[in-house]
Amino acid sequence: MSTSAPDVRARDRVELAIGGMTCASCAARIEKKLNRLDGVEATVNFATEKARVDFGPGTTVEDLIATVERTGYSAELPPPPAPAAPERSARADPLRDRLLISAVLSVPVVLLSMVPALQFTGWQWPAFALTVPVVGYGGLPFHRAAWTNLRHGAATMDTLVSLGTLAAFGWSCWALFGGHAGRLGTHHDFTLSVGATDASAALYLETAAAVTVLILLGRHLEARSKRRAGAALRALLDLGAKDVAVLQGGREVRLPVDRLAVGTRFVVRPGEKIATDGTVVEGSSAVDVSMLTGESVPVEVAVGDEVTGATVNAGGRLVVEATRVGADTRLARMARLVEEAQNGKAAAQRLADRISAVFVPVVILIALATLVVWLPATDNPAEAFTAAVAVLIIACPCALGLATPTALMVGTGRGAQLGILIKGPEVLETTRTVDTVVLDKTGTVTTGRMTLLAVHTTAGTTEAEALRLAGAVEHASEHPIARAIAEAAAAAGELPAVTEFRGIPGRGVQGVVAGHTVVAGRETLPVDRARHLPPPLARAKAAAEAAGRTAVVVGWDGEARAVLEVADAVKPTSAEAVRRLRELGLTPVLLTGDNKLVAEAVAAEVGIDPEHVIAEVMPQDKVATIRRLQAEGRAVAMVGDGVNDAAALAQADLGLAMGTGTDAAIEAGDLTLVRGDLRSAADAIRLSRRTLGTIKGNLFWAFGYNVAAIPLAAAGLLNPMIAGAAMAFSSVFVVTNSLRLRRFQPA
Repeated sequence: MSTSAPDVRARDRVELAIGGMTCASCAARIEKKLNRLDGVEATVNFATEKARVDFGPGTTVEDLIATVERTGYSAELPPPPAPAAPERSARADPLRDRLLISAVLSVPVVLLSMVPALQFTGWQWPAFALTVPVVGYGGLPFHRAAWTNLRHGAATMDTLVSLGTLAAFGWSCWALFGGHAGRLGTHHDFTLSVGATDASAALYLETAAAVTVLILLGRHLEARSKRRAGAALRALLDLGAKDVAVLQGGREVRLPVDRLAVGTRFVVRPGEKIATDGTVVEGSSAVDVSMLTGESVPVEVAVGDEVTGATVNAGGRLVVEATRVGADTRLARMARLVEEAQNGKAAAQRLADRISAVFVPVVILIALATLVVWLPATDNPAEAFTAAVAVLIIACPCALGLATPTALMVGTGRGAQLGILIKGPEVLETTRTVDTVVLDKTGTVTTGRMTLLAVHTTAGTTEAEALRLAGAVEHASEHPIARAIAEAAAAAGELPAVTEFRGIPGRGVQGVVAGHTVVAGRETLPVDRARHLPPPLARAKAAAEAAGRTAVVVGWDGEARAVLEVADAVKPTSAEAVRRLRELGLTPVLLTGDNKLVAEAVAAEVGIDPEHVIAEVMPQDKVATIRRLQAEGRAVAMVGDGVNDAAALAQADLGLAMGTGTDAAIEAGDLTLVRGDLRSAADAIRLSRRTLGTIKGNLFWAFGYNVAAIPLAAAGLLNPMIAGAAMAFSSVFVVTNSLRLRRFQPA
């Protein structure tokens, strides 16, 4: 039992690692016991072997652990997430050892029992000797779990397996030692269905041995598949750097990354991982962020830019000041969101859990009823016993318990690899119903930064010259429009110095650049010092303003010589993203506080219909807009990134927060898009719908399998060994079907 419980008591939620669960019925039973405690709401996940428990002030973590232990299982506080460890070797896997030993011993038993030509005189006694360790050693986990549950007045899947194999083995012992089966020269025929035979001569050694091996094989494959399903989360945790070069007194000192503190400055050389989230304070470089966002193009960073831990410095040397460390980093938060999502349950899985909880007792009753009906109908105890054992073995509801968790583990893990964080299974249900997607304009559809879009000049003036002189004078200003022009000019070449700079409030700037008196700003500024705007520039200015852009007039030496178009530029991928959202059956709506002219220009550029533009909306009115759309009968998804979007994201039926945005928006969203690319919104909805479809397919298979198989077994159409194989591989099928989600690719 963990000694760190006091650190958790003050919180109202805790996660426990549960040990000893073998099937969905175990999880349902633990969940039921925990939920009986006052003020406790628990969800137990069979696939992740964890319980997420919300509890009130009258309950402690020790109470929760004691309740689980009284139920027959172990519980403890899990250790902090650690980087992925190497896969266990075969020698360290007791389940695999048990399976291999049992398989080697069972093969001769099955061959001797099923092939009469191999049955030498006295064959049944070596077969019996080989079966004893298979049932005793190989089946020990099932028998032990069945006994533990029986002492607590419960029945699980292990109860069915243990009853079935022990009944088959016990009958064989009676037939060998008290019946006619032990006589020398006795032969044994095998059929796929129940057949008439002498009850005292009937042997079920191959059934006891083969069913044990098949179910061990199913458990082994299931465990491997579950490890593969959680591989994405382990890989995510393993992305971070292990050590870091910290600057101390002008020297670089290599320290473990967990020694970093906020404010510490550290060095990142080309090819190294950035140790933690921080701000660049020295140097410039290109950073490969593909491992976190799926974006293959490196991002250029310079002094003042933020960088994310676990990304790779692909260019020059950087000095970074840590702003977030440990559990507060972006990587740790991503891992936490993914893990929390994997612990949830969809509505369909809750129904499956309720069925699993009562399924085992019902199956035992059906098996008894089969025995009672067959005995008088056939007057042959061997036939009746065979049919009853087949019912016990084939009906195990393990696939029901794996249907949702495995699909959710793989789906959320794949999403994390692509920069899509799904907060829980309830989100998946919502993605199926949404029909309208509201897109916040600034920072979502557009870049959120003023950008120079076009340069128009008079005859005899080159664009390069106009941009160089305008950029030089604007470089001295802090206005967002001035910064956009200056940045574009600086990217084209080195800017000349400016003297006699003066800002004219509300109108623009002026200064002397390379011997020219340069003015830039509203039309009236240069016109006051020269003649009216030439017709080509007047037309360019009018066209820019009609498109919702800002027109900056530039002149020097007494003449207006250029018009620069500046606007919050539409992201180059936004139009394609809107098209993809339409293909998913969603109606895109543009929501913005900008004026209608600007909003309609942006909408036209990305392909949103004018009637679906909602402009001039104050931040506090965004929630009211979402509510109005919902009142019209629409199921609304909202994509946003700012603090003023958080309430609207929470109000929407489905909130998609851009990971490049604020923490408030990310916390309010149901899906977080780590990349600032709107196309990932369509990918997120596609992945969520695909995951939900896989869950429903798994549940359909699991329900359909049991519904079809139990009547067949009760009717005597299945040999118990065939029933055991079918039961084992039903679980493997469900997990394998879920693993197909690993192949999901963005459009």
